Amino acid sequence: MDHYIDITVLPDPEFPATTLMNALFSKLHRGLVHHAGRDIGVSFPEVAQNRRTLGKRLRLHGSKESLERLMTVRWTQGMQDHIEITPIRAVPPNVMHCIVRRVQAKSSPERLRRRLIARKSVSAEAAQAAIPDTAARLLDLPYVEMASRTTSQRFKLFIEHLEPSSVAVRGEFGSYGLAANATVPWF
Repeated sequence: MDHYIDITVLPDPEFPATTLMNALFSKLHRGLVHHAGRDIGVSFPEVAQNRRTLGKRLRLHGSKESLERLMTVRWTQGMQDHIEITPIRAVPPNVMHCIVRRVQAKSSPERLRRRLIARKSVSAEAAQAAIPDTAARLLDLPYVEMASRTTSQRFKLFIEHLEPSSVAVRGEFGSYGLAANATVPWF
């Protein structure tokens, strides 16, 4: 994780920044799947604590070679008028490190009731009593809205930036550029 690329969503009179970030992140996901590496992480340097916004800047982290290979996939096609991409740059010295991970919410009481009925063979009434509609756990985290390519269902991918640390942790990143334990440079 010694290099990075910043991608900034530009102001647009027709689309809010969140809509453009959703589209950019969806394209990044497809690009990372095509890239087939597990060596590129993401962060959102403008993420606002206590707000549900990731900001207008997406940062890609990795080795120079890996970032070059990802960018040859041309995953930003169709977004060129809406984004500004920096060249690949070296990470500054003595930076902090941060885990950027996905957090999944168990927010659908109906889904939880169906699961309880199937696993414990309880009645619908018992499941309703055990899991009331008020049991929805809402996350107060920023997110990108995605659409499944297989089911076309829309979902929120909640993203959490943990407290920065002086210790870098190596590891693999998933097809969203997120990791449960690996860190990315934070600056």
